[in-house]
Amino acid sequence: MSRILVLGSGAWGTAIALALHRRRGHQITLWAHSPEAAQEIVDAGENRQFLPGFPLPKEIAITGDCASASSAEVVVSVVPSEFLRATLARFRPHLRPGQIVVSATKGVEDRTYLRMTEVIADSLSHEATRGTGSSVKSTGFSPYKPSAESKGALAPEGSFAIGALSGPSFAQEVAQGQPTALTIAFRERSIAARIQREFSSESLRLYTSSDVTGVELGGALKNVIAISAGIAAGVGLGYNSTAALITRGIAEITRLAVACGGRRETLAGLSGMGDLVLTCTGSLSRNRTVGQALGQGRKLPEILESLGGKVAEGVHTTRAALGLARKHSIEMPITEQMEQILNEGKDPRQAIKDLMLRPGKEEH
Repeated sequence: MSRILVLGSGAWGTAIALALHRRRGHQITLWAHSPEAAQEIVDAGENRQFLPGFPLPKEIAITGDCASASSAEVVVSVVPSEFLRATLARFRPHLRPGQIVVSATKGVEDRTYLRMTEVIADSLSHEATRGTGSSVKSTGFSPYKPSAESKGALAPEGSFAIGALSGPSFAQEVAQGQPTALTIAFRERSIAARIQREFSSESLRLYTSSDVTGVELGGALKNVIAISAGIAAGVGLGYNSTAALITRGIAEITRLAVACGGRRETLAGLSGMGDLVLTCTGSLSRNRTVGQALGQGRKLPEILESLGGKVAEGVHTTRAALGLARKHSIEMPITEQMEQILNEGKDPRQAIKDLMLRPGKEEH
């Protein structure tokens, strides 16, 4: 049994809390960004804004208090990438070395080009620590001692263990209890194995990995390709075009992930190809929905407004992904066209034409 704090009460955070409650044996707390937002969920008995229709059991504590983090053994971060650093600044005084932090946000931070585990590491360290993708030394705290009934691997004393949870997963289907398979990645294999044991259930199956970089970049970059697949659908293109975008999309995702230290085989798994196929083809995909609306001629601000506060991470990730690619001298033609559509107002049909007219190359 573990005390688990889910940091972020959007659709995905709420679905994770429901899945962990269904697993039984844990004390689950769901944190909302303000006491008022938390009280709305408590009063309604469900998350009407982000995940309506799924009653929240009373055993799941709902709070807007950052101090709730001090007693958690595992913190699952589901805060949108653009708000993550500011949110962690609020939680910094309440987090304790020895805690395990699981990042379930799929994004890359703009301007810094950091993955979410790197943002967490940077935010929780007195000395900026970039590129670890796992543990970060920290000072000024007393090591957190786990409860007697909580057995298994812990973060090294005086540090946090930071890993990533990713894979093909629509929040609505996870909340429904539909079978879902994900990847949990930590550099420390024993900690990945502990989260695997404690999160897995009849409806949620976790596979372990030590490739934090590959798992994170697969989950983040697929959102950019999903926007392109939505655009293809929006302008009236067929299955041939979608298949081409998915296949060439995984090629450019893999190029960048490997250049950043990820493993090629990771991108052929759940957190790479699996998540990409789901997000490019599923009607529940917000990123695909944004792309489809763009392809139909709607303007981006209007589209984002219509999401009702929900986040399409691919919109924010596109520019960061392209910056990261340029840093590593990696060619990402689909991402380049998405950047021009999203931030420069390029006509989607012209972007597709420009992709098709690129000079011919060998496939591999």
